[in-house]
Amino acid sequence: MSAAKPLVNEITQYLGQLNPQQQKAVLSVVKLFVQEEDWWNDKTYMTEMDRRFTEMESGKVKGFTLDEAEKKARQTYKKSKRKKL
Repeated sequence: MSAAKPLVNEITQYLGQLNPQQQKAVLSVVKLFVQEEDWWNDKTYMTEMDRRFTEMESGKVKGFTLDEAEKKARQTYKKSKRKKL
């Protein structure tokens, strides 16, 4: 618990620097975090993730590395810029 105190103090310090609109935004984010369900207890979600993981391990579905995904995103972005010109 003592390790969390500095973090709570730092969060509190920042909250005092925010205007009311920013504080409302922070509050809405905090509420979303609190309302999140524990995905590891969701049977449907876990079944789906297990299925997808098995497909990737077996080679049935090809995964992409982060580098491949970034390269494809950059290519798509460049193509869209050319079309606009």
